[in-house]
Amino acid sequence: MTAAAGPTRAERRRNTEQRILAAARELFAERGFERTTIRAVASAAQVDPALVMQYFGSKQELFSQAVRISVAGAEDRVAGAEDRPRTGGPEALTDSLLASLGMKIGGLPEASLAMLRSMLTHPEAAEAARTALDHQITELAAAISAGHQGEHQDGHHRAEDARLHAALAVATMVGVTIGHQLLGIDDLRRASPEEIAAALRPALHALVTGAE
Repeated sequence: MTAAAGPTRAERRRNTEQRILAAARELFAERGFERTTIRAVASAAQVDPALVMQYFGSKQELFSQAVRISVAGAEDRVAGAEDRPRTGGPEALTDSLLASLGMKIGGLPEASLAMLRSMLTHPEAAEAARTALDHQITELAAAISAGHQGEHQDGHHRAEDARLHAALAVATMVGVTIGHQLLGIDDLRRASPEEIAAALRPALHALVTGAE
């Protein structure tokens, strides 16, 4: 009986790359871009630092691959497909926003945490985050506008209002997520997702309805 063949050289390389990327993703999420070193990633992956550089060339490229930053997929990296606002009335929109917030404070993927932790100090992470948030704002603004069709004669003014309200709603959710997941604010950590949702519901509902 012939013994099973071991992994090929290409398979070993892929396995090593994935181990390095997993270590990098964890460290970028924990420390951010600036405080993560190639040596620390190599140590966590149990490889030589020279091998990390051989595979990825630079810390910048390692970061990009670890969090898979791309303009086309940025909204899925930061927000997740579940965050896209559902169509429907103000109650349905508010429920959708609060549901996505509940998923965020329940725990973000390491790639998302790495991007959020790095976005204030690393241009590429910042650009990807802005792209993701702009997609969310555009989709939420469209859903808000759809709920107000026929209410105002000045459609251009209503569209501007909808984008502002959408931006404020998204910024509120980002702020809560950062305070809970990255800063570990005690009062947010002690509160349950249900308590946070109940406290935020009136403000988010006012934004999606355009209440004054």
